[in-house]
This record gives sequence, structure tokens and C-alpha cells, in this order.
Amino acid sequence: MSCKKCCEDTKKRTYRTQEEKEKITKRLNVIEGQVRGINQMIADDRYCDDVLIQIAAVTKSLQTLGNSILECHLKTCVTRDIQNGNTDIVDDVMQLVKKLQ
Repeated sequence: MSCKKCCEDTKKRTYRTQEEKEKITKRLNVIEGQVRGINQMIADDRYCDDVLIQIAAVTKSLQTLGNSILECHLKTCVTRDIQNGNTDIVDDVMQLVKKLQ
């Protein structure tokens, strides 16, 4: 996955290719299905261990997707900002990493 470009207007944006959007959407749809499955497990009174294992799987799926988007951000948006002399982006990235922990 790679971000196409970032730009600033009134809000920062990352423009992704249609293929990138489709890949992310596909992964989110899988995660959404996992969450619906957990909801059904609760409705079916499934054993706590089974539910917790599925919650861990959803958490891992979201972390993996987030790490992929973060990697893209570092390789494209952040790298470009640093090359353009905006070293303040490092502080922004550090704040982002803290939020992700």
C-alpha cells in the first residue's frame, strides 16, 4: 500500500489510488464481518474464551491495517515533508505513535 500524495487545504488529506482504496475497503469489510460475528456469538451465549479469541483476532486485524497505513504515511507523506524542510512533522509523527500505543 502506498499513499499517492498528501496536501494541505483546509484539512490534510491523503489521496489514494482506486486500487489502494479497494484493498483497504476489502480489509475493513472483513473486519466488519468479524465484529458482526462477535455480536452473533454474544447473542448465541457463546463461551467467553471463544468470544475473547475473536476479539483478539479483530484487534490484530485492525493493528495490521493501521501499521500498513502508518508505513505508507512514513514512506510518503512524512518523507516528502522532511525533504521539503518541514521537520516539525517529526513531532506530529511522535504524537501519532503515542496515540497508537
